[in-house]
Amino acid sequence: MRAIQFDLSLPKYTFTKGLGRLNRSFYTRGPFTSLNLRDVAKPELPNDSWVEIEVLYSGICGSDLNLITLKDSPSMSPFISFPFTLGHEIIGTVSRLGNRVSRLKVGDRVVIDPVLSCESRGITPQCSQCQKGNVNLCLRVQDGAISPGLMTGTCKDTGGGWSQFAVAHESQLIPVPDSVSHKNAVLAEPFSCALHTVLQMPPKPHDTVFVIGGGVIGICLIAALKALECECRIVTLVKYPFQGETATSFGADEVVYYSKEDDYVTNVAEVLKADVFKPVIGEPIVHGGADIVYDCVGNERSLHDSLRFAKKAGKVGLLGLAGKIANLDMTMIWLNELEIKGTFSSKVEGVNGKKTRAIQLAIDLMALNKVDLSSLITHSFQITEYKHAIDTAMNKGKEGSMKVLLKPN
Repeated sequence: MRAIQFDLSLPKYTFTKGLGRLNRSFYTRGPFTSLNLRDVAKPELPNDSWVEIEVLYSGICGSDLNLITLKDSPSMSPFISFPFTLGHEIIGTVSRLGNRVSRLKVGDRVVIDPVLSCESRGITPQCSQCQKGNVNLCLRVQDGAISPGLMTGTCKDTGGGWSQFAVAHESQLIPVPDSVSHKNAVLAEPFSCALHTVLQMPPKPHDTVFVIGGGVIGICLIAALKALECECRIVTLVKYPFQGETATSFGADEVVYYSKEDDYVTNVAEVLKADVFKPVIGEPIVHGGADIVYDCVGNERSLHDSLRFAKKAGKVGLLGLAGKIANLDMTMIWLNELEIKGTFSSKVEGVNGKKTRAIQLAIDLMALNKVDLSSLITHSFQITEYKHAIDTAMNKGKEGSMKVLLKPN
């Protein structure tokens, strides 16, 4: 089968890191790229509790782009096994069953919860985090029936969505009802990440929340607030007009546009009913702000703004996958006694007294017509066009791209 694989070595990392700063095309092209389309064998079922999935669509995620452009911290490398097939946002159909699989049949449409926890690894007894339902915090991600990997799409044994077939443990698979379209369901995974963040740091009635970022995760965060019926005022900071229009259509109350040229800090502060002070040297200080800030970008600027625009005793949710950040001023954390929480992927959540995986909740909300994310899909490519697809995903302003899909067949 054909698969887009990432295989990193120190020489490739060194050369690509340097060349990529000159021209981003070197991340996907040239003799030193770590990313290649290959003919590989289909992944084997690790044991009889696993299932083979024929991929229908897989999304290109911001975390995939961070990986490809070598922005991830090297501290992540122990939790990855090379070479791996990328792609963790996956909808597909069941094509083969292990002998112990009982609740699925060939032909079923499913999405994959990509987290590779104790249950999928066949580890008993499960670690203390998995026993609590915190599968995204599994302590045994290097052990068990498969190679190291936090998720499908970073483990060499599972395959990934950027290929024709992948394998997953039965527990990872969520059936998709007929009422939920392919292009809505393929976004269940990023939506589940947003649901996880909101459920970990929910706004109180009449809170003002500030969502930084108008990409897919930012829009999913807004959609999660609305689908969970949070009674809050939603202000969002976006970069492009099409992102602002999308944010409004999904329920943002007010949109502010980021610009290096315009004074967006004053504009945001005005909307948040905060004051702006000018220090002796350096960037403006904001006094007041949002009850909760959700950073859905994860770069130096967004992290700085997330601390700047949170009010005293406010909360900051870090959903954007930040790596190593230089020159981050930590003053507002202690001065305003901010509560900061990072979130990763999703887990078993408590909702209305019931325990359920966040990705199951995502599909349930889609089936109830509480959310339809299919309009976020702006581009779709065959996997043979992956270089063009990645270029499109990386050039949001030029291409008007939100979610870019790869289709293997």
